[in-house]
Amino acid sequence: MSQETPKPSEAATSAWTSIMRARERLLGAIEADLKMAGMPPLAWYDVLWELARSQDGKLRPYEIEERTLLAQYNLSRLLDRLEREGLVWREVFAEDGRGRWVVLSDAGRKLRERMWIVYAKSIDTHIGCKLAENEAKAIAGLLDRFL
Repeated sequence: MSQETPKPSEAATSAWTSIMRARERLLGAIEADLKMAGMPPLAWYDVLWELARSQDGKLRPYEIEERTLLAQYNLSRLLDRLEREGLVWREVFAEDGRGRWVVLSDAGRKLRERMWIVYAKSIDTHIGCKLAENEAKAIAGLLDRFL
């Protein structure tokens, strides 16, 4: 019994290639803008943003992992670094002495706000200035199908 290998259309393959190329180029440009401004990497922003928008400014590590694109092993190292920098701290989860909350500090909140100034300008420079509002909405709507 032979199984036929699925064959995506040329259009689907081209869309995939374009999505991946655009992702890499845009992330690279945004990371470069952050670095040039003396800011930490985008992953720091992602974690600080998720904490800032959470109730009480705290999340369990698995919740941060679910809300970001960071793998668990990368997230653990990043949280250690953020804690050493005084941007977050860990506190015991009251219902389970083994678990921990990751809590956003005032310094972490302020850094996220400073990073956003650079990040927002970068989004506008590399994306917003190249698309009309209706084009940006159309792209967002199309990509939402994959989420």
